[in-house]
Amino acid sequence: MSDHAVLSASGATRWLSCPPSARLELEMPETGETSSVYAEEGRQAHALAEALLRVELENNESEDRATAETLGAAAPAEMLEAVQGYVEFCLEKINKARALTRDAKVLVEARLDFSEWVPEGFGTGDLVIVADGLIEVYDLKYGKGVRVSAAGNPQMRLYALGAYSRFGSLYDTDAVTVNIVQPRLDSVSAETLRIETLLAWGENTVRPIAKLAFAGEGEFQPGDHCRFCVARTHCRARAEENLALAKLDFKAPALLKEEEIAAILSIVDRLQTWASDLQ
Repeated sequence: MSDHAVLSASGATRWLSCPPSARLELEMPETGETSSVYAEEGRQAHALAEALLRVELENNESEDRATAETLGAAAPAEMLEAVQGYVEFCLEKINKARALTRDAKVLVEARLDFSEWVPEGFGTGDLVIVADGLIEVYDLKYGKGVRVSAAGNPQMRLYALGAYSRFGSLYDTDAVTVNIVQPRLDSVSAETLRIETLLAWGENTVRPIAKLAFAGEGEFQPGDHCRFCVARTHCRARAEENLALAKLDFKAPALLKEEEIAAILSIVDRLQTWASDLQ
């Protein structure tokens, strides 16, 4: 199996909304976007967080400590402060779980397989804690441009499915809690899903769409989810939608109403984004 899932958890919002986009992305040449400044910052922050957590959890083994010291020395002060805050938060949660269950499982960078619902689907949980009565998944978001909520978040729900699939039979639990931690925004959001609700979402919402997406089938649906699609510049469906928007004719009465102005402005924003992507 490839290290990169065709139907990734991080891209779930997109392929759940526009199933054929997943295969369309594979037809695009490498654009270098995966090496953007923000992506590199995110990778660096995640590597540092992993190293620092492993030092705390694995008895300060020399290899882990050396890695953490090297990454810490290379990190900007803001990143080091943010990641240390994230690690302290995680350690509090780990200690609570261990107080509840002596043999609680704590996994850093845990592979979570949700292929029962998504063909070849898997992802990585930054931190997974499993104890009697609880399964918790934590995801570090280093970016500060957009506040990300765990509520209704498809990526996190897929992680929840993967965590339950892997650990649900080992501990007595009736729910999974997913958490998004954005230390630079001082933000923590969470969603707790009862197992029956989570499994119903996986079975009734995810499975049928994932089957279409994996086969490259279904209807193209342009929308806000196009923002991070690799194929957004060459997608014909998106082009046709934006060209149709550009042809809208705002006629009499001579003066536009406020709601018409608002509608035009929303269209202009979309057209400008599309034009910028093309440029």
